[in-house]
Amino acid sequence: MEPQPNRAQSTSSPHTPPDTAAEPDASRQASAGSQRKTPVSRPVSRAPRSFFGWLGHFLSILGLPLQLLALGLLGLAAFISVTLPDLPDVQSLRTVQFQEPLRVFSADGALISEFGIERRRPVAIGRIPPLVIKAFLATEDSRFFEHGGVDTVGMGRALISYLTTGEKAQGGSTISMQVTRNFFLSSKKTFQRKLMEVLLTLHVEQALTKDEILELYLNQIFFGHRTYGISAAASLYYDKTLDELSESEAAMLAGIPKAPSTNNPVTNPARALERRDYILERMRELGYIDANRYEIALKEPDTARLHRRQPELDAGFIGEMVRSEMLRFYGEDAVSQGYRVTTTVESWLQTAAQNSLRLSLNQYDRRHGYRGPEAVVNLAGMSEERMDESLATVVQIPELEPGLVTRVTAAGADIYLGQGRRVTLDAGRLSWARTQRNLARWNGARRKSFDAVLAGDLIRLRQGKKGGWELSQIPRVGGALVSIAPRDGAVRALVGGYTFNEKKFNRAVDMRRQPGSSFKPFIYAAALDKGWTPASLLKDQAVKIPGNERWNPKNFDHKEMGPIRMRKALALSRNLASINLLQSVGIEETQTYLRRFGFELEALPLGLSMALGTGELSPVKLAEGYAVFANGGYHVIPYFIARVEDGNGRIVFEANPPQACADCWYRTGAATASTQGLQPTNPAEQAIDPRIAYQMTSLLREVVEHGTGTRAKKLNREDIVGKTGTTNDVRDSWFAGYQANFVTIAWMGFDDFGKLGRGEEGGKAALGMWVDFMRVALKDQPLATLEPPPGLVQVRVDPNRGTETKSKSGILEMVKEESRLLLLGPEPIKVAGPSAGPAKRKPATTVKRSAPRVMDDLF
Repeated sequence: MEPQPNRAQSTSSPHTPPDTAAEPDASRQASAGSQRKTPVSRPVSRAPRSFFGWLGHFLSILGLPLQLLALGLLGLAAFISVTLPDLPDVQSLRTVQFQEPLRVFSADGALISEFGIERRRPVAIGRIPPLVIKAFLATEDSRFFEHGGVDTVGMGRALISYLTTGEKAQGGSTISMQVTRNFFLSSKKTFQRKLMEVLLTLHVEQALTKDEILELYLNQIFFGHRTYGISAAASLYYDKTLDELSESEAAMLAGIPKAPSTNNPVTNPARALERRDYILERMRELGYIDANRYEIALKEPDTARLHRRQPELDAGFIGEMVRSEMLRFYGEDAVSQGYRVTTTVESWLQTAAQNSLRLSLNQYDRRHGYRGPEAVVNLAGMSEERMDESLATVVQIPELEPGLVTRVTAAGADIYLGQGRRVTLDAGRLSWARTQRNLARWNGARRKSFDAVLAGDLIRLRQGKKGGWELSQIPRVGGALVSIAPRDGAVRALVGGYTFNEKKFNRAVDMRRQPGSSFKPFIYAAALDKGWTPASLLKDQAVKIPGNERWNPKNFDHKEMGPIRMRKALALSRNLASINLLQSVGIEETQTYLRRFGFELEALPLGLSMALGTGELSPVKLAEGYAVFANGGYHVIPYFIARVEDGNGRIVFEANPPQACADCWYRTGAATASTQGLQPTNPAEQAIDPRIAYQMTSLLREVVEHGTGTRAKKLNREDIVGKTGTTNDVRDSWFAGYQANFVTIAWMGFDDFGKLGRGEEGGKAALGMWVDFMRVALKDQPLATLEPPPGLVQVRVDPNRGTETKSKSGILEMVKEESRLLLLGPEPIKVAGPSAGPAKRKPATTVKRSAPRVMDDLF
């Protein structure tokens, strides 16, 4: 094979001298063709230069300054090539959701609560006055509308500052760069972060308009005190809208974001004023304001102070209920996405409920004596400033002002209320404290009665009805009141204690206590369903239970009335009659029936004590049960959230609760109840026969007229009904009642199950609270009347024997048509003669004399 020509020449470096010995001429090659070939020395082949080789060669021909510049540009290119694919999508700024607090409102728009870390009120750029915008441009980025996101002048100034001082004190950031940093990056001052900031800013400027960038900036910046955005800041510091701000106020706000703590007009007014004046001067230099306006703004005193929006309605328990529900459905974002929750609570009713509960608890406290001071402070050498500091640490309780007793004389006591305010209580306003009625609950060391108040005592004062201060105390007894609409279960008012600030335990919802005799109506309803009638006779006598001799229930008066009509037994809350009735109806059958009212079997005891209310219920659950009687037999479930809107005002939830018939039960004025009625779009379940609901309403009216609830008659209304409830040793005091538009439950008791004391039964303590609330709720409301539903007939009944009679002395009862011939029920109790009864006493006299003294005690 012919040898290939040597190609080393064509590939040798031009800088290498040729090897002449290695180049035979053509003649020599031809003459030696037949001779043996000798080895030829070949040049070594060299590999092509790498990128770094070429780079080194290129840099070697450049001077040092150009070498540094080239390296910088290459490093920047490498950084961009690595970083660019990982940059966040700036298009997300178009759909940014600002963090806003969760706000809770009443049905009529009053603010109840606000939850969340950030206070913010986003506002569109078109609603921000030009004056406010110019104030921020003057201090942050006067060339904002001229540059493309990165101000080379500002960047150069920051670079010079770093080279001269060695510190990264100036960032050279434009408003666009601040938006980029606030939404995508950290605030850490590093050159790597700054380069990423520049790249992102260029993307932001391409994706958004200048107005869109400015809107994001003014709604995102931090102003201190948990406040974000210019609109919220104007409200916080000046209690103004943006268009109400003056040049001076706009400049003051514009100076805060650079250093929210240092430049804050509340915490550092001198530094903030200096910053404001600088911004005003910049606004003048830039032509935003003229010299005259500048001089006026410069002389304007600063009035900035914190104007936090306070709740307009005292309903902390409802607010917390809403927060818990929102967290359950929407997670942790519920308190930061600007949800607006409208509740079913009405302001005027909530205020009435809160006032009636506080009044009742204060009155109970007054009846049971003073418990001593909350604390004792050594006032020796203490100035007013130090006393102010001491009072500032005291828990604030509505209507109960804390004060320090500074001097006590025979004429009275001097009290310091703080901030230089002093009052004197005369001896007459202290006299009630000098009793020994409540020594068992006295705070601290015991005192003699005349030393009830001493210098150094931390006490509470409240305004009396006739004006002036009087000694008071934080009630230790607890209370709850809930009122719902019987038609759909909407919570119209709910109070879980004296104040949410002191104790957040919601007794209206979270508490489980024995309802006592307020539970008896459900047992009687079960009996009516099984064939008993209001005229049926019950046995008010001792109950003998084989195998359970230790349980020996009694009536509160320790007496037995023998055969007694159902109506009278419920009105006087006879325990033994109720137990015998439950035994006749059947425990399991009764439990099954009670489920129709929404009661869970787990909450009810499987025994005869169920007739005495030994199960455990919350006030709102008891209201759910009574609503079935109040609306004609429909089961409705209490609810308190009417509507939820997101941060953009879109409705994301609207309640559509099951509803009872609107106009087929009660009627008011000249209106007549329709038996057909206007059926709701979401009808509630018919739980019980409407005839039983009517009969129970009639029986519960008897409680008010002649039974244990006669104190309710002071309302002077014939359309209110209810039942008292008191548990063993008077540990719980209940009143459950209703009217056409309200089902209201009132409770009073100690959280530690302590005794309320003699005379504090449901007919007094709880009923007083209920009456105070219903007086306000029913003011100017027309009287509601109830017509008997079809299937009921009127019969005249012998009041002693329970049988039908034609005598004019008989009483009228409404009974089911099918029960007319069986008025005494499935297990009739016969009375020997017309004179039979307890000691031949006249029924009217018996009721009249015993009603005020009878208490529906548990045992």
